[in-house]
Amino acid sequence: MSNITTINPADLSIIAHYEHFNEQEVFQLLLNADQQFQIWKGTDFGWRSHLMKKAAAVLRDRKDELAAVITLEMGKTLKSAVSEVEKCAWVCDYYAENAALFLAEEKIETDASKSFVAYRPLGVILAVMPWNYPFWQVFRFAAPALMAGNGGVLKHASNVPRCGELIQEVFEQAGFPKNLFINLLINNIQVDKVIENPIIKAITLTGSEKAGSAVAAAAGKNLKKSVLELGGSDAYIILEDADLDLAAAQCAESRLLNSGQSCIGAKRFIVVEKVYDQFLKKFKSKMEEAVLGSPTETGTTLAPMARIDLRDELH
Repeated sequence: MSNITTINPADLSIIAHYEHFNEQEVFQLLLNADQQFQIWKGTDFGWRSHLMKKAAAVLRDRKDELAAVITLEMGKTLKSAVSEVEKCAWVCDYYAENAALFLAEEKIETDASKSFVAYRPLGVILAVMPWNYPFWQVFRFAAPALMAGNGGVLKHASNVPRCGELIQEVFEQAGFPKNLFINLLINNIQVDKVIENPIIKAITLTGSEKAGSAVAAAAGKNLKKSVLELGGSDAYIILEDADLDLAAAQCAESRLLNSGQSCIGAKRFIVVEKVYDQFLKKFKSKMEEAVLGSPTETGTTLAPMARIDLRDELH
């Protein structure tokens, strides 16, 4: 029996089946990543930048193909999926062009003969990433991490495994050394074992508070550095002097962003009493303009939620 079965959110059809890597496979892949890191950390920014620029070009060349997989696995509109891939290409270019400046040594004036701040690669970094922006969340980690001389291993969300495979493929197609960036098909229980492995020097996670708490506990127990981006509850505040037409349009757009599955989407609306009724009428009108349908159809503005359990959590 397969460990992972992916389902198309638009019609609930089965896409594919995947098997988790076993313990020995994971151990070997981590060894491979560390061996490649030992070489990669000695490369210069010029070479890293060259490869990262090629990754950006691969993303742009394959954006329609990659966007189709995003839409198939997690259900966002094809238009927004294409935009996501294009944003990933941009972030690759950005760090290719700026990493050397960001990581340049900084001289510090002290009473010592020479004082400076230096930036050195940490090692192999584990990234535990979410499904709502399955390419962007990974690339905004991977581009700066690789440019800084680190290696990366990805534990992607279980409903977007093909996205994880394709991201690894993009880096390899761009010419990055094989095993420098590895997609690990593992479950949540296996994550603790990976964090415990001495090869892993730091962990980054974007996801729920529950997932963040579990990763933070494992990282703390093993004295590993960690960076966590967890859930939010952003508020929109509408005051008496607000442009209500603009406010209603922006609030509706933000509430429906990525089918409501965005950490920066508006989740609470605080409206002063004097304009409450006016705003509510305009806001409801804007919400009613959303067109629910297949994410591959051009006219669709509101795609299905990514999974049935996410939908049912709201009831």
